[in-house]
Amino acid sequence: MHTRTVFFVSDGTGITAETFGNAVLAQFELTPRHVRLPFTDTVDKAHQAVRRINHTAEIEGQRPIVFTTLANMDVLEVIETGCKGMLLDMFGTFVRPLEIELAMKSNHRIGRFSDVSKSKEYDARIAAIDFSLQHDDGQSNRDLDGADVILVGVSRSGKTPTSLYLAMQHGLKAANYPLIPEDFDRRQLPPALVPHKKKIFGLTIQAERLSQIRNERRPNSRYASLENCRHEIAEAEAMMRRAGIRWLSTTTKSIEEIATTILQEVRPERLTY
Repeated sequence: MHTRTVFFVSDGTGITAETFGNAVLAQFELTPRHVRLPFTDTVDKAHQAVRRINHTAEIEGQRPIVFTTLANMDVLEVIETGCKGMLLDMFGTFVRPLEIELAMKSNHRIGRFSDVSKSKEYDARIAAIDFSLQHDDGQSNRDLDGADVILVGVSRSGKTPTSLYLAMQHGLKAANYPLIPEDFDRRQLPPALVPHKKKIFGLTIQAERLSQIRNERRPNSRYASLENCRHEIAEAEAMMRRAGIRWLSTTTKSIEEIATTILQEVRPERLTY
């Protein structure tokens, strides 16, 4: 059962409001009910949002929490004057004090993705996602010179989601390669990766967790057996040590934590946020 209703009100996609709001709420032991109100970009829609927020307050007997990223001042005024929730206005809290400090007006851009057709950053991010998909799970050896980072590790150690996160969130061209029994027999990295060793970062994982993940995919197989998982992990870690490759365990880490560690180590020149 949820402990509080939380509204995310934005005149854009609401991604910024929700990302910030969730980061703040994660500091508290509660299970909120999320209500997203994106594209609240007219006074009429603002009044509709206020009615919905206030109705929730009446039904639940406590104030909803309301995170907003509203650039339109007329829309914001409706929310500020009529809302019976606890209002946390990101622009009011952060942007306006910065306008004073920097002695300049912000552009009050609505959402991170406005006017994307003219954004070089957006184009670069799409190109990075395309690159990461083409180079997922060792599908292609082409254009590895253009990779910002190459992730290696045993199958199901978290390479694909980390690669896509790096591409989508940071615009990095991230390839990933599985380390397989043939590599362990040769006691060498896949030949295509050897010239790019400086870009390689390794992921490992506890054998028990890996066995659990693999059993969801191929139950009761040798591939998923704890014995085989222990063997593959030991071989992969030994290979990475021999090659001098930086690596970390993904067992208890979120994708965001893994990506942040990789960024600190790899430090690519081309990096977007």
